[in-house]
Amino acid sequence: MHISQVAERGRDELQDFWHCLPSSPSCTAQQVPSFWGLVNSAWNLCSVGKRQSPVNIETSHMIFDPFLTPLRINTGGRKVSGTMYNTGRHVSLRLDKEHLVNISGGPMTYSHRLEEIRLHFGSEDSQGSEHLLNGQAFSGEVQLIHYNHELYTNVTEAAKSPNGLVVVSIFMKVSESSNPFLNRMLNRDTITRITYKNDAYLLQGLNIEELYPETSSFITYDGSMTIPPCYETASWIIMNKPVYITRMQMHSLRLLSQNQPSQIFLSMSDNFRPVQPLNNRCIRTNINFSLQGKDCPNNRAQKLQYRVNEWLLK
Repeated sequence: MHISQVAERGRDELQDFWHCLPSSPSCTAQQVPSFWGLVNSAWNLCSVGKRQSPVNIETSHMIFDPFLTPLRINTGGRKVSGTMYNTGRHVSLRLDKEHLVNISGGPMTYSHRLEEIRLHFGSEDSQGSEHLLNGQAFSGEVQLIHYNHELYTNVTEAAKSPNGLVVVSIFMKVSESSNPFLNRMLNRDTITRITYKNDAYLLQGLNIEELYPETSSFITYDGSMTIPPCYETASWIIMNKPVYITRMQMHSLRLLSQNQPSQIFLSMSDNFRPVQPLNNRCIRTNINFSLQGKDCPNNRAQKLQYRVNEWLLK
């Protein structure tokens, strides 16, 4: 298939060339996103944008911002329901509108409403996350996508608009134990319901707060969505600790197909966009590396920087 033919395809068929453009057995997931800005003029920002995501986070270049307050998650004390989809590109959990979840604090001036949770993951444990930390990838990345409900009526409008989106990103690591929220999504009885593209399954009684790791520390920067049309309207908040899934749950994710049952099986693995140039953007954090206390003598201040992040670096 010629690149001009691919250009005629709609956004809903993006997954058809997510892993491979013209049926080349040598192509990889990393190669395909580089074509996004070429195959559709509406996706031009994917190629020419200067504030694209994801990025590689160099912890030595982070800037402490004392005005970053802790994140505040407001569930109204209620659990939520949502429908889990196989979109052909991601595992997507879209919340219903009955019980709303809002987030504020951090770099946000406005309250933002949770719209969707997406999972990115790799074909092997050494890759899968979209963001890198000091050049290192993680097995996966959970992205909680919120829109500014104070300024905009829905996520579609917000995605095109200034201060439109906030994405909370949490790295996933393979472990012996599993995060309780992800366990609801990834246990065998649930995940096998969405094996093929367009499969959907309703989940009820979900506690969003269970998805967050036990930390108030985070990293934040201004960027874009990581799928076309790559609008540069997203503020990213990357939590300073990962969440965990079991090896069996990761294996189950890798058995999800990009295609429908009648088509050739193509694993949804490696559904991440490669890192983009930082272009002098500021990466801020609420981690105060120079903070001194009883357990942190002055001559160990520099070591604190590594220790704060070793949860992710292990």
